[in-house]
Amino acid sequence: MTDAADAALKSRAIRSYVLRDSRLTAGQKRAMEALWPHYGIEFAAQRIDLDQAFGRHADCVMEIGFGNGDALLAAAISDPARNYLGIEVHRPGVGRLLLNAEKSGIGNLRVLHHDAVEVLQHAIIDASLSELRIYFPDPWHKLRHNKRRLVQPKFVELVASKLKVGGMLHLATDWAAYAEHMLMVMEAAPQFQNRLGAMAPAPRPSWRIETHFEKRGEQLGHGVVDLIYDRV
Repeated sequence: MTDAADAALKSRAIRSYVLRDSRLTAGQKRAMEALWPHYGIEFAAQRIDLDQAFGRHADCVMEIGFGNGDALLAAAISDPARNYLGIEVHRPGVGRLLLNAEKSGIGNLRVLHHDAVEVLQHAIIDASLSELRIYFPDPWHKLRHNKRRLVQPKFVELVASKLKVGGMLHLATDWAAYAEHMLMVMEAAPQFQNRLGAMAPAPRPSWRIETHFEKRGEQLGHGVVDLIYDRV
C-alpha cells in the first residue's frame, strides 16, 4: 500500500468496534489459559511467519471478526488443505472457538486476539493471504457513526496489499445500507474485481454456513448480502 495510506491508518483513532464487558464462562477461561498456547498467536508489531505458526506450508485464509467462531471452525474443518487464521477482539468468542476447536481436534486453525487493522498493518506479510473474509461487521447504522464502519477505502487498500493476486475478499452483511456502502467502496477500488459483475451481489457460497446470528437477522427481516471480489 502507499506510504500515505499506511500513515493514515496508523494514525486512525476511530475503531470499528466497541469492546463489550462480557465475562468469560469457566470453560472459556480454561480455554484461554490451557488452549491458547496451541491455537493462539500473540500479537506483536512484527511480521508473522505463517508457515512456522501453522507448522506447515499452505494457503492461508483469514477471517476478521469471527464472533463465536462457528463459521470459521466449519470452514477449517471442511477444508483441511488450507490454513485458517481468525481475528477477534472479544474474549468470550475467542474462548468459545478454542473449546470447539479442541473438541474437533482440528490442526489448521490459529487465532489472534487483537485489532484487525493493527494485525494487517504490522503482523501480516504483503501478498501472503489467499482469502480474507469479513462476515457481518458492525453496520454502525446511525449516520453519525458511519465513519466507524470497517469497510472504507483505506482499509480496502490495506487488505489489497496483504492478498495475493488472484486472492479473494468475501464480505457479508444483513444491513442493506451497509451493503450499498460496501458496493460503492469496492467498485471504486482498482485492486479488486467483482466476481459476479459490476455492482452484483453473490448467492451465499457453500463455504459460508448460515449462522445463528444470520438466522436471527433474517427473522427480523434483514436480507443477507454476500459480495465476492477477486484481487487483480
